[in-house]
Amino acid sequence: MTRHEIFHRGMIIRRAVRLSLLVSVLLVSSVAQGHPHGWIDLSVKVISDKQGRVTALEQRWRMDPFYSLVVMEELGQVEGASMEQGLAELGREIRDNLAPMGYFTEIQRDGNAVDTGDVSEYTTRIGDGRLIFMFRLPLAEPQPLEGSQLSYQVFDPTYYLEVVHEADTQQRINDNALTLQQPMPACAVSVTPADPDPEMVMRAAMLDVDEQGEPGLGRYFAETGLIDCR
Repeated sequence: MTRHEIFHRGMIIRRAVRLSLLVSVLLVSSVAQGHPHGWIDLSVKVISDKQGRVTALEQRWRMDPFYSLVVMEELGQVEGASMEQGLAELGREIRDNLAPMGYFTEIQRDGNAVDTGDVSEYTTRIGDGRLIFMFRLPLAEPQPLEGSQLSYQVFDPTYYLEVVHEADTQQRINDNALTLQQPMPACAVSVTPADPDPEMVMRAAMLDVDEQGEPGLGRYFAETGLIDCR
């Protein structure tokens, strides 16, 4: 494949991302004119080493059906590239776009911020008609869990996209939404729903479809995953 063909294919894939976001905007219920304009169903697996220290958070993002549909249709129209090639390139672009924003993830241990590293393990695929992006977010340093609490939040800072843990048919958080790679009998896991201030809810609702929220707005609507080993 020539450099021109690679550039052209990349342009089409980037257009697919922008178009899919636009479709998500247009299909949002008229009841909620403000943010968010799409959503991500989240599952997290806590990765640990033999010493029981957390080394990474393995995340699975299932994009909303509208986003997924448009992306699949656009990728299917890219000449000279298979769906697998298109998904691989899209995955790289998603990873690269998320990197400056910390992959939408904030982690704390006993109330102190935990630094993370760069994502090198990731994959993009289609499952049950949904676009799925999976990646392993490494911690800069392993974090001991014994006698400690580790918490995280995953959110779009502008609240353009809502990130929620996987739920069952009753809209209760699924037991598989937050799991441990290896059993830790002394640790309890839980997910706490967001409880935004009414003022923040109103501020998000007042945003027009072509507006982005102020940086940090999404934090007020973020669920909190907790691994409590105290």
